[in-house]
Amino acid sequence: MKILFIGDIVGNPGRTATTQFLNDHRHEYDFIVANGENAAGGKGLTFEIVDQLLASGVSVITTGNHVWDKKEILDFIDTTPQLIRPANYPAEVPGRGFIIATSDDGETQLGVINLAGQIFMNRYTNPFHALNDILREVKEVTPYVLLDFHAEATSEKIAMGWHADGRVSAVIGTHTHVQTADARVLPQGTAYITDVGMTGPHDSVIGTRIDDVISGFLTMMPMRFTVAKDNVKLCAVEIELDEETGIANRIVPRQYQY
Repeated sequence: MKILFIGDIVGNPGRTATTQFLNDHRHEYDFIVANGENAAGGKGLTFEIVDQLLASGVSVITTGNHVWDKKEILDFIDTTPQLIRPANYPAEVPGRGFIIATSDDGETQLGVINLAGQIFMNRYTNPFHALNDILREVKEVTPYVLLDFHAEATSEKIAMGWHADGRVSAVIGTHTHVQTADARVLPQGTAYITDVGMTGPHDSVIGTRIDDVISGFLTMMPMRFTVAKDNVKLCAVEIELDEETGIANRIVPRQYQY
């Protein structure tokens, strides 16, 4: 099985790169997962953008701490199963934290789990315990399981990789928008990367116009950030899973220029 995970999509530049890439390459993958929490102007998601990403071939859209930044998401997150939010929100929060997606040919199922870290983040419940609870349900259905761990601290991400090793097919770090150089398959067969990187303008400060961010640092005043435009790249990882066991055979980081 071959999976593509597309890193944090930022604004219109990121959406355009994603749709252009998938127009040419979607047929190469059994599943395509993308983190879309920054796809609407750098923060949040709208119904039209979710519809665009799903129509382009994305199987599951994961999110993170910006999931609620466009309030209209409350109108459709419960009726859009392919859109998930961190599972370690309280149980009464709208939406769902994981999905068991089915391939286009109906023959394969992939569990996709979304969790958020606690260090330097919002007050989420413990993601390590949450993973343990969710896996009891997901592994009854499929051996193929991918975790998007949306976290700030590299130590927390790496710890999650070891915690999940051998129990999920892949742990893919998101949130910090910079692709890390540590992609590997852990000893028990879990593909891991601390951060898959950002799909959007790379002549920027993690997607935002450089002058906006520097002005904020210099003046220490609140700033209205704007999505940058230049040097657009799609950052992703390709993951190949063993068809019988669900463990990872390889993980390969990718960057494509647009």
